[in-house]
Amino acid sequence: MKFFIDTADLGEIRDLAATGLVDGVTTNPSLVAKTGRDFLDTVREICAVVPGPVSAEVTALDCDTMLAEGRALARIAKNVTVKVPLTPDGLKACRTLTNEGTMVNVTLCFSAAQALLAAKAGATFVSPFVGRLDDIGQSGMDLIRDIVAIYRNYQTIRTEVLVASIRHPIHVIEAAKLGAHVGTLPPSVLRQMFQHPLTEKGLAAFLADWAKTGQSILGKRLGTAAE
Repeated sequence: MKFFIDTADLGEIRDLAATGLVDGVTTNPSLVAKTGRDFLDTVREICAVVPGPVSAEVTALDCDTMLAEGRALARIAKNVTVKVPLTPDGLKACRTLTNEGTMVNVTLCFSAAQALLAAKAGATFVSPFVGRLDDIGQSGMDLIRDIVAIYRNYQTIRTEVLVASIRHPIHVIEAAKLGAHVGTLPPSVLRQMFQHPLTEKGLAAFLADWAKTGQSILGKRLGTAAE
């Protein structure tokens, strides 16, 4: 499963990209607005930090303007993925941009029927929002299960399932078990995935035992209280 980071915060992106665990980045107008920075400059800098797909969203609602915005975004860098909404105009724009060789992420997917349309339109990625479905009493993971099952039935479908609106590590694990291609995680969720109390407890015990030996792997003997 590929991990994308769902943020426009360059500090967070640089820090997490250094782990080697980040395969791409997703942004949206709300995330960029939180930074207070210029949108195009932000996308350009993110693309320079992360070589994988970087989703940048159009803000227009009609197909012609979406295409104009999408083409402008695609010129920023080769790894820009133009993000369009799952609307009739958005899917028209998706088809055209895909035919032009631009990666497209169709966002705001909330049903398997919508996901099938996105695949038919040639989307590189479709983004079902699991957390927002959970919020209204529906099962986000049931949607992922349905989309993955449908896509697997057809070898001609190349669209990847990009699980969005992830709220916690359990969402990530359940999506991975179902075979989703990508999860886009807030930085806080990726950091939570490192954590387990038994890891911390075990590490503390190992270090305590090592300190008693007074040794150093780098060849210098450590000082002890007795010295």
